Amino acid sequence: MSKPKILVTGANGQIGRVLTQALRNRYGQNAVLATDITKLGDDVEPFEFLDILNNQRLRELVSDHKITQVYHLAAILSANGEWNPIKTWNINLNGLLSVLELAKEFNMEKVFFPSTIAVFGNTTPRIDTPQDVPLLPTTVYGMSKSTGELWCNYYHQKFGLDVRSIRYPGIIGWQSLPAGGTTDYAVEIYHEALKHQKYECFLEENTRLPMMYMDDAIKATIDLMEAPKESIAIRYGYNLAAMSFTPKEIADEIKKHIPDFNVTYKPDFRQQIAASWTESIDDSMARKDWGWQPNFDLASMTIDMLHHLKNTIL
Repeated sequence: MSKPKILVTGANGQIGRVLTQALRNRYGQNAVLATDITKLGDDVEPFEFLDILNNQRLRELVSDHKITQVYHLAAILSANGEWNPIKTWNINLNGLLSVLELAKEFNMEKVFFPSTIAVFGNTTPRIDTPQDVPLLPTTVYGMSKSTGELWCNYYHQKFGLDVRSIRYPGIIGWQSLPAGGTTDYAVEIYHEALKHQKYECFLEENTRLPMMYMDDAIKATIDLMEAPKESIAIRYGYNLAAMSFTPKEIADEIKKHIPDFNVTYKPDFRQQIAASWTESIDDSMARKDWGWQPNFDLASMTIDMLHHLKNTIL
């Protein structure tokens, strides 16, 4: 198979930055075109500005760069999405439809679509959530992603498009602060522990949510995309899991390394969002179909996070 030419939308996001570099390390710097509405620095080249709703610009980039794969990360996340639901729906869903249409038209090899635990809602079993459950999301972000899952499955069944998808849990990484997600506290807490030895959490202390370290999220994404086509049985979003914990549990783990760290709790509107999500995930289908296996738990993640952040923020 020839070397892929990859386009990453939303390449300056929390996952996008790390995934873009991982793909370049794997396939070569010039094999991966980063795109976003903002540019963070010259080190991201090759880079092109792209508003995902500008279908003509997207078409030009796909054609000019002879794109064979798209990692479609451009989206508005759960908490930010509630401030402007119509804009969120427009970007999250119409952006995906543009990508799927162009992938079909240009006969692309593969498309990656990131789904999320936000597709789950109050109709979903909260413990060990199975792969196939009724979906009744409570946020426009979750609504857009659950609808996106259906479109991905449709394009695979109707047109044979090789679309692959993961339902990400909350993602924790040291590389950047996230922007607008309900699980953002689990990144912010490490920064504040090191800088100020205190943190005010916007979720209640016993709110348990599924989480994953960035290294594992990137590994899962690339493993899924490199798996043989015949191994992929699910086209609408594989459940994915690594660990589940509460704000109190992550705070207690950090205190093992920073004993003076203090956490207070002041729940805001994000508490209601988190309360509608699942607590733990059954990802046995991902493990069976393409060999998914996480490397990090809460203890090892905390050690690695603090190690890297000490060198970047202090």
